[in-house]
Amino acid sequence: MALALYRRHRRGCKAGHVEETRSSEYDERKKGWKRCECPIFVSGSLHKRFSRQTTGQWEWDVARAVAERLEAVGTWGNVGPTLHPATETAPSRTTIADATEAFLAKCQNRAIQLTTMAKYKTFTNQLTGFCGDRGCGYIDQLTISDIDRFYASWKDGIRGKTKKLERLKAFVKFCMKRKWLKEDVASDIEPPAGSSLINPKAPFTDEEINRIYAACDNMEQGRRNWTGRDAKDFIDLSLYTGLRISDVATFDVSKRLHGNDVFLRMHKTRQPISTWIPDWLVERLRAREAENGSLIFACGVTQNAKQLCDIWRNKRLKYIFTLSGPWEEPAHPHRFRHTFVRILLENGVPLPDVAELVGDTEAVVRKHYSRFVKTRQTRLSKILQDAFADKAKPRPVAIR
Repeated sequence: MALALYRRHRRGCKAGHVEETRSSEYDERKKGWKRCECPIFVSGSLHKRFSRQTTGQWEWDVARAVAERLEAVGTWGNVGPTLHPATETAPSRTTIADATEAFLAKCQNRAIQLTTMAKYKTFTNQLTGFCGDRGCGYIDQLTISDIDRFYASWKDGIRGKTKKLERLKAFVKFCMKRKWLKEDVASDIEPPAGSSLINPKAPFTDEEINRIYAACDNMEQGRRNWTGRDAKDFIDLSLYTGLRISDVATFDVSKRLHGNDVFLRMHKTRQPISTWIPDWLVERLRAREAENGSLIFACGVTQNAKQLCDIWRNKRLKYIFTLSGPWEEPAHPHRFRHTFVRILLENGVPLPDVAELVGDTEAVVRKHYSRFVKTRQTRLSKILQDAFADKAKPRPVAIR
């Protein structure tokens, strides 16, 4: 009995066909048929066993070739471009789902931050969904063309797309090291034009910080579950530690505050890195602990890290920024971290120390914050003073 081929339409079919409906090659030759990339399945009996399987393809010519190879083998086995004769033992193949799960486990073992881990999960979910829509079930079915289409489907901005491309390349290399992929299918994909340009950092100025504090003090009344004092404590902890908003929103006093030292992270030497905060801020954080528990900024709302981060970014701080505007540069929470770096550099803290406190390399800090380095400004001024020291003072020009 010859095997039958049919296309099985998925949810979100690009041509708008109803989910779980089927179409044949004959149907799709009719005038006006809207083409899609839903996977083609093969069904029938081989060696007295009936089965239905995806071919892993969406083009009829390639799917027919898969069906013909199955018929030649005479048994159901691995479906796709790497079918092996029945006399050979087909090597085990890794599914897209297993590959992405293993990749996430590797990222988890690195103990990366929750926000970064969330970005990896978003990336793997998008890849899994894309492969499912194309009927690609195994990692070795990914081709350069597939990766090109996946990359073209991203709607991110320049920098977001560049970061996601880094994650894609890391995933492909991960699969190659485990021999799941034979070639680097993402090697020739380049980041979008303009991604290499330096993204200027915009710390808050002292005047802007004072406006933000004034907005906290002048709130007419407490908002739902929070007050201006809550916002001020959040901002002070951000400014004195340089922690990202996700770390401040989920700040656990019992784990991170030891005397006047706030634990930041573990150094690559496995030594803890901490920053110092003044007594008055310690007292305020301890007072919050007595009132709200060790998660001092949860405020009885939730303990979910992502939800807490979203509440503080999109509701509370956004409201404070609205009160303290208008802004020449858009106000957002990460600018508190930039301000932490700006204050250190303007007060002469050496670049290596600043880089260690914020978890970046010295080169990255110099690249983005060089205009705030006090020693650099002093050196440049000295160069100019020496260059013009022996130049005669110009005479004033008489105006007639």
